[in-house]
Amino acid sequence: MSETGSKAGAARGVSLPILTAMVVGSMVGAGVFSLPRNFAQATGVLGALVAWTIAGVGMLMLAFVFQTLAVRKPDLNAGVYAYAKEGFGQYPGFFSAFGYWASACVGNVTYWVLIKSTLGLVVPAFGEGATIVAVVVSTVGVWGFHFMILRGVREAARINQIVTIAKLLPILLFVVIVAVALRGEVFGANLWGGAGHSAGALFDQIRATMLVTVFVFLGVEGASVYSRYARVRTDVGRATVLGFLAVLALFASVTILSYGVLPKDNLAGLRQPSMGGVLESVIGVWGAGLIGVGLIVSVLGAYLAWTLMAAEVLFVAAKDADMPAFLARENRRNAPVAALVMTSALITAVLFVTLFSDDAFTFTLELTSALSLIPYLLAAGYALRLALTGETYDIESRGRGKDLAVAALATVYTAFLIVVAGPKFLLLSCIIYAPGTILFVLTRRERGMRVFSPAELVLFAVVVVGAVLAIVGLIAGWLAI
Repeated sequence: MSETGSKAGAARGVSLPILTAMVVGSMVGAGVFSLPRNFAQATGVLGALVAWTIAGVGMLMLAFVFQTLAVRKPDLNAGVYAYAKEGFGQYPGFFSAFGYWASACVGNVTYWVLIKSTLGLVVPAFGEGATIVAVVVSTVGVWGFHFMILRGVREAARINQIVTIAKLLPILLFVVIVAVALRGEVFGANLWGGAGHSAGALFDQIRATMLVTVFVFLGVEGASVYSRYARVRTDVGRATVLGFLAVLALFASVTILSYGVLPKDNLAGLRQPSMGGVLESVIGVWGAGLIGVGLIVSVLGAYLAWTLMAAEVLFVAAKDADMPAFLARENRRNAPVAALVMTSALITAVLFVTLFSDDAFTFTLELTSALSLIPYLLAAGYALRLALTGETYDIESRGRGKDLAVAALATVYTAFLIVVAGPKFLLLSCIIYAPGTILFVLTRRERGMRVFSPAELVLFAVVVVGAVLAIVGLIAGWLAI
């Protein structure tokens, strides 16, 4: 691209505030509204403080990883996928792209279920969010967002900035009101999460909260996915860190302050969204209504952000010839139309699957987290590899030691999360990865390449075995019921 073209592109690019809003918008979704109950069911004040410290440090290291990679590898767009491919090969890179995309789609289904479940208190036909009426209305919403995004990614990004501000207001109001209403004696009584005050008991409590923190922090890489739209490349890393720190402070405040309003057992028994129950106990029934409205706005904003990210990952992978060529199609407004159609189609399909499941919401949440951990681990591992080998540090070597420490901590943290989650989640991921490999095969054939190298064939066999084991386990569970 010419210098003039570059300057013109920069002038039209997305600014730091908008990139930061996309990070915040990606992370602040449904999860924050469920934090008081989710944490109270697992631990008390002390355990929550330690859990948020571990999650905060671990995810901050991951945010720093994305910041470093955005600077060290400015030619790699759609970060999560591109880093996995560059660091570990085409097939693992495909896994990262496809898994990240599928995770966003499955996670978006939980948003629609939660919205309709919340509205079900007023409109009984919506039930718990998985009735025929709820699914049909949700499907209309899916394709409504689809056509809005087709008007242009940058326009949708700016809409997301407005929605992010709107959805933060009730959460910030919650924090202020609950902080004023905090009672010291209640807070003190909730200090420990159970009868046992040992280090072992505290560790078990903390471990029980880890997947909750993973889910609410999904989206920390939001700015890196849109790196090709950034007005200034260094804004990608800045937006990632600024957005993360803001969200961490918000999530921790919602969790910890709630312990000062209601006893732990009462918090654990609240109906979701539990933030509504906490605020209702302080200011009355209209508090629950305020949180309900905030939840709907928040979830719709998060849905927009995740739909944008999902389509962008498929589009960039196709542009790099790592997905079938049809996914690289754009409309006249530069929206990735084919990738967006595929994204909306999968969301719609999973929505209809919820009609046949008694616990679709929990299942999709678990699968969302599982699919996200592998791409995060590969990105952290790539940053660690760069620091160990010295690649990109030959000209500018400053900060290599710091980058090495950060990448090592991020890698250990994401690996720890996978271990804590257990084999169930890895096996569930294989159910998505195995059939998704069809796209990888199509891509290789388009390029006239051998479908699998020997190492890739072994990896594919492992994934297929994992998928079979997962399916057998699910069937056994259903038969037991």
